[in-house]
Amino acid sequence: MTRVTTGVRRRRKHKKILKLAKGYQDARRRIYKVAKETVFKAGEYAFTGRKDRKRDFRKLWIIRINAALRERGLKYSTFISQLKKNNILLDRKSLSNLALDKENFDKLVDSIKK
Repeated sequence: MTRVTTGVRRRRKHKKILKLAKGYQDARRRIYKVAKETVFKAGEYAFTGRKDRKRDFRKLWIIRINAALRERGLKYSTFISQLKKNNILLDRKSLSNLALDKENFDKLVDSIKK
């Protein structure tokens, strides 16, 4: 029985990881074992970051809406409940864009107050 080495497969696998570690510093880009850990951890951070981005944008939209409403003497929670009662189906992203446009947002707030 002949001896089988893992030369080609191992080289390919290592090159793949080291290519992903390009731009890292010191051993993180040169040594396979360290690079592998770093690349996997970077992947985990990227995954959670994509989830966090959605959360952060929703927070931003709510803050924008609330700030615009406070200028007009309303609270965010009452405004949202009034929207639901009046069957106005706008999401927070579009409401925050409206909040930046004062004239149209004033019309929406006036329709809610009535």
